[in-house]
Amino acid sequence: MIETIRAAFVIARRDFTAIIFSKSFFFFLLGPLFPLIIGIAAGGLGQQVRQDIDQPVVGVALEESEATKLVDARAALAKNLGNGALPELLLLPDTDPNDPDIKGRLDTAEKPLTAIISGTLAAPLLTGSEEDVKRWDGKIALLSETALSGSNPVTVQTDFVAATGSSKKRTQLATAQGGQIILILLTMILAGMVLSNLVEEKTNKIIEILAAAIPMDAIFLGKLFAMLGMALVGITVWSALGFIGISLVVSGIPDLPSPAVGWPLFCVLMVLYFSMAYLLLGSLFLGIGAMATTVREVQTLSMPVTMGQLLVFFLAAFTVTKLGEPLEWIAVVFPFSSPFAMIARAAQMDNVWQHGLALIWQAIFTLIIIRFSVMLFRRNVMKSGNSGRKKSVWKRVTGA
Repeated sequence: MIETIRAAFVIARRDFTAIIFSKSFFFFLLGPLFPLIIGIAAGGLGQQVRQDIDQPVVGVALEESEATKLVDARAALAKNLGNGALPELLLLPDTDPNDPDIKGRLDTAEKPLTAIISGTLAAPLLTGSEEDVKRWDGKIALLSETALSGSNPVTVQTDFVAATGSSKKRTQLATAQGGQIILILLTMILAGMVLSNLVEEKTNKIIEILAAAIPMDAIFLGKLFAMLGMALVGITVWSALGFIGISLVVSGIPDLPSPAVGWPLFCVLMVLYFSMAYLLLGSLFLGIGAMATTVREVQTLSMPVTMGQLLVFFLAAFTVTKLGEPLEWIAVVFPFSSPFAMIARAAQMDNVWQHGLALIWQAIFTLIIIRFSVMLFRRNVMKSGNSGRKKSVWKRVTGA
């Protein structure tokens, strides 16, 4: 085992040095520029779409008669404005409209509340996060005026809180989706390069020389970790340039919403889950690429491989809001979608032990894939020469 690791380190150092100091590595660093621009544009569009279709829940802590009028006003306005243009109303009959501690009800209701209306219809008080209150106070004023038959204009008083359970959930969900998008973009850009890693050495018969001196397991491990090291170097360069660019544009560090596990651990998990996603797909691609004999065959395999990556990502992305449901557990357990599903959990759940189990499971499955790829490579590629040709002729003659 120690000899295998030592041999894998030699192969990794050889391939890593050859890649990093090659002339094409500079152009490789420029490669993600256009996908990054597309990803930023798509993320902004997705954020706008989420804002357009978002329908928060607003608690109603009014007298019973006024609460009924407000619900009827919403139903009447929804026929003209559409249901999505107005917040959903949740009656809070046990809450005093003049309760001085109305903020405490935001996270104790049966549903996560965006804000709470209290006071009276003539002088409503809207309590919630600043972003949510400013977004919906105009609609609340319209609802109140409609409930009062439009006799007098209504001015909504506001009371801001730091954050509500609903706003925290939305920001954590946005962090989960952002983490998944970053992982899939980096994996799609970088992992596919492993497909062509062995083609040149197979063509030059170098792989046969290496196989005669070093175990095939060490060759596969070494090449895989060399490509991972190259990917991490590229990510480090891109991150540094991105940080410098943001620092020049934005003054100061923005106050970003914190994921459930906190930003330091979340960033560490991003690196670990990218590494595992890269190793899982890279080990599979290395085995597939080892079967190919020409660059054309590698290009032919690229499309189904890319589509497979997208299907795995869609599975994890679909379950990001379904924590604990059977489909989400499938995404967590299935090795190729597990890194994407687990980074979403890191943004929304604060228990850390599950990430240790997930990383161990992904590492074990990576070793299984490498072992299986080595077996296929030995059986289908390394059997060459007269004995292999004689056996093929004998099979054709006898039909065995």
